[in-house]
Amino acid sequence: MQIRVALLIIFLLTGCASPMALNRAVLAYDDAVTDALSQQLLINIVRAYHRQPVHFTGVSNVAATFTFSASAGATPALGGLAGASMLPIFGVGVAESPTISIVPIEGEEFTKRLLTPFPQSKLTLLLRQRFDVDLLLRMMAQEVRLLHDDQHGSYRNHPADKESYEMFRRIVLHLSSIQDRNELYVEPLALTQTWTIPAGNISAEGFQSLQQEFIVRHNPQDNTYTLRKQVPGPILITNHDPGTLTDAERAELTQLTGDWNVSDIAFDIRPDHYGGDWPMTGVFRLRSFHSILGFLGKALGEDRGYHVDKDSRTPPILGNENPDLTMEFIVSNTPPAGTDLSIRWEGRYYAVDTTGKHARWNRDAFQLLFLLFQMTVTDIPRAGVPSITIAK
Repeated sequence: MQIRVALLIIFLLTGCASPMALNRAVLAYDDAVTDALSQQLLINIVRAYHRQPVHFTGVSNVAATFTFSASAGATPALGGLAGASMLPIFGVGVAESPTISIVPIEGEEFTKRLLTPFPQSKLTLLLRQRFDVDLLLRMMAQEVRLLHDDQHGSYRNHPADKESYEMFRRIVLHLSSIQDRNELYVEPLALTQTWTIPAGNISAEGFQSLQQEFIVRHNPQDNTYTLRKQVPGPILITNHDPGTLTDAERAELTQLTGDWNVSDIAFDIRPDHYGGDWPMTGVFRLRSFHSILGFLGKALGEDRGYHVDKDSRTPPILGNENPDLTMEFIVSNTPPAGTDLSIRWEGRYYAVDTTGKHARWNRDAFQLLFLLFQMTVTDIPRAGVPSITIAK
């Protein structure tokens, strides 16, 4: 009877141990992979600063095998009469044998994505996740072009170019103040395209087909049809609802922004709306991920960002949040204390500063960098490519 009880206990223990071991393994591997990628991002910022090639490696597969063992037995009870009483002996063991496949992330496709400026759609996706527009544009935009007659010019997001850099910072601070009041719109500009076709060129069946896609109007004067269709134009950052614009205003904005590039994002700040004391229209030109790494690496040297006050026409900024740097780092000869992670490069330690007054901003900046990398990298091949396999 006691042996049967012991076997039952062993069965229950191994049943409990299986999911517990699996849960611990999944979380442990997830932490390890995330930490490895985070350290790669940080070390590639350092590489970019030292003008060394950047390189990434990904985990393509993790296969963990668990072996559960159990043993049972019985022994005479101490102090009892021989054969009168038996005590059960049982044990449970778990052995883990993980196999991890590591693949270099390289090749022409990945390199093109690394060097290609981000499209506007990815910036707007992040804006809709409530990332600070100031942080997004300071990291992702390489320059801004103002298109008003009295404010015409290009301003680079480059600290070495003092006049350009300070104007760029003031513009993104102005947009941030509007966002703080939930008055910032990020919507595609609806454009109306028009075609004129002779009536004799359209059959009855063709006319019915056109009516399904276009607004069709007959012009009896010259016996033609005018076809109109709304199509999505460039995404626009505004302090007003773009849906309230007239066709003439949309056409004016379209003419102003010209042949918009997929890596450009336009903005239109108008009077009589929040933030309208400084009206402006222009276009931000976005960077590639490789350029972002190089820009962040400048914070490790002398060509680093510095404090820029907001424009006098800019409304108050929530919490007066205006860090000098897009992402601030700690560089030391010993492992920095209190930081989330650090790496060692040629005898020195580098870490994102998560200990100072801008700890939250710097964490958000690193999280943004992590997401931008995920938007850049292609799917890591699972099989059929050379890899490094580690069996433990």
